[in-house]
Amino acid sequence: MQGGRRQRAERPIGARGHGTPRAPQQRERSQPFWLYGTHAVAAALANPARRHRRLVATEQALQRLTRTLPEGLPVKPECATWEAISRLLPPGAVHQGLALLVDPLSPPPLAEALAASAGPVIVLDQVTDPRNVGAVLRSAAAFGAAAVIVPDRHAPGESGAMARAAAGALDRLPLLRAVNLARTLAALKEAGLWVVGLEATAERTLASAGLADRRLALVLGAEDEGMRRLTREGCDLLVRLPQTRAVESLNVSVAAAVALYAVQAARLEALAA
Repeated sequence: MQGGRRQRAERPIGARGHGTPRAPQQRERSQPFWLYGTHAVAAALANPARRHRRLVATEQALQRLTRTLPEGLPVKPECATWEAISRLLPPGAVHQGLALLVDPLSPPPLAEALAASAGPVIVLDQVTDPRNVGAVLRSAAAFGAAAVIVPDRHAPGESGAMARAAAGALDRLPLLRAVNLARTLAALKEAGLWVVGLEATAERTLASAGLADRRLALVLGAEDEGMRRLTREGCDLLVRLPQTRAVESLNVSVAAAVALYAVQAARLEALAA
């Protein structure tokens, strides 16, 4: 479990900062950060691998939370007003009366994540918006993916915004960080996965590539930059999603959801044949 400096519990709830920077880009990835919102907080509290430091809630939100977690809370809650909770968080954070100070998770090794689930893997290259990463995690969890992989550098760390977009998936699906993405793609191939890059200019569509009987690692680049050259060259093949010319490209989280659905639908169709 990655750690950071322990926060001073005696600091008033409404005090700004509270030893924790307001925005994720202002802190090291190993430092504690605030989760907020019902789904993100409930999932983190239910995750025994997550270290919980402080739970701050309004009385009504705490009642809802205890109904969601009938086995009890792993950390003693602190009651506060809606405004006091807002002052702990970045401006505009939709917290629903709940905020949880946590340490970042320590992700499992790649081999362990692959062994724990037979689902596909999502690899994100140059996706820097934490909300996009969170939305991809949400879709990946919904369609039974084994993990989401991002580069160790040039990718966002865990944050409240990411967890909010993931709607609990940040604590239910491994988010792995690759020091060298090209080597990670090679490791996925060695583990028996086909590495398939999504690119709008590819000749074949994902549905026509005949991959229903293979376990896939789907590689997606950012909407504007796409995949880097070495990442593209590390793919076994490139495919595209069929779409009209009404739009130039899809948001990466939407593309990931469509691709994951197509993979699952193809596999189910093959099993039924």
